[in-house]
Amino acid sequence: MDTSKLVPNDPRVKHQTAQIRGKTYRYAVGEPQNGPPLDTIFLIHGFPDMGFGWRYQVPYLMSLGFRVVVPEMLGYSGTDNPEDLSAFSMKNISADIEELARKFVGQGQIILGGHDWGGVVVWRVALWHPELIKAVFSICTPFNAPMKPWVPLEDMIAAGKLTNFRYQLQLKGPDVESAIQGEDKVRQFLNGMYGGSSPDGKLGFSVEEGVHFEALPKLRRTSLLSDEELDYYVQQYMLQKAPQLRGPLNWYRTREINWKDELPLTEKPIQLEMPALFISALDDTALPPSMSVGMERFIPKLTRGEVGGSHWALTGQSEEVNRQVARWLNGVLNGAIRSAL
Repeated sequence: MDTSKLVPNDPRVKHQTAQIRGKTYRYAVGEPQNGPPLDTIFLIHGFPDMGFGWRYQVPYLMSLGFRVVVPEMLGYSGTDNPEDLSAFSMKNISADIEELARKFVGQGQIILGGHDWGGVVVWRVALWHPELIKAVFSICTPFNAPMKPWVPLEDMIAAGKLTNFRYQLQLKGPDVESAIQGEDKVRQFLNGMYGGSSPDGKLGFSVEEGVHFEALPKLRRTSLLSDEELDYYVQQYMLQKAPQLRGPLNWYRTREINWKDELPLTEKPIQLEMPALFISALDDTALPPSMSVGMERFIPKLTRGEVGGSHWALTGQSEEVNRQVARWLNGVLNGAIRSAL
């Protein structure tokens, strides 16, 4: 099977929609070519990505014998963008994923993988719906247990904690949503988020300050996206009415909603009993590997991996990510895919 990365409108996957808890979700599904699938893998994207962010992983996992389902998450591309902010809570997103998964596996189980916000989602699906999850993996995003005391992000940063999340204060506010509207602005924004830099080395985004608006028009194209791929990202963003970033940014606005939802989970010890894989990216400034210290306390069957490079490991370190995920999957499935490795 051809394992080269997906291209826009790639015929190896089919794009479909489903009504999920009163919302329309768009998703891509790819089936293995030879025989029934070994298992079903769901891949969950983050910000400001979309399902296409898994373009290097989908054909590879299909070649190993898996059915691969890649939703466009709430607020992105052809998936609905609700006005109600609570729809973007981790509890509600987890319920959406659970219902979509049941359309494929009935009362069976899935293997669930995520990156960035998608990593947050997969850990929360495993908390809220453990019976659904055969195994779970996250690229870059560590597991963080629900907290009892409410501490606003502003207070944590002021106290010198989570200073790598300072950019989130900008993203959850009004400025980015207001400034980034229309094809040209969206293109500049995405180019900056994926590492585009100016001739003098200035970046369009940093974890310390967020989006550098004045730099965006001056950036050279990022090496992580071809012209065709960047065009496709912009096209998909423009499926949402202005302001195009409202839905994606709403994910940063639910921190207190999530805290309230998760308070009942703090009443008993938190344990994820399924096999889990966490792959850190050594140069990830938003989610540095140090954030993952202590995960074994909550996840006794945790396997760790690491790759070099930045937060955009799915693209920048795709071969190594694929290799580590496949090796772990082979262990989860007791050697069922060994012949393909």
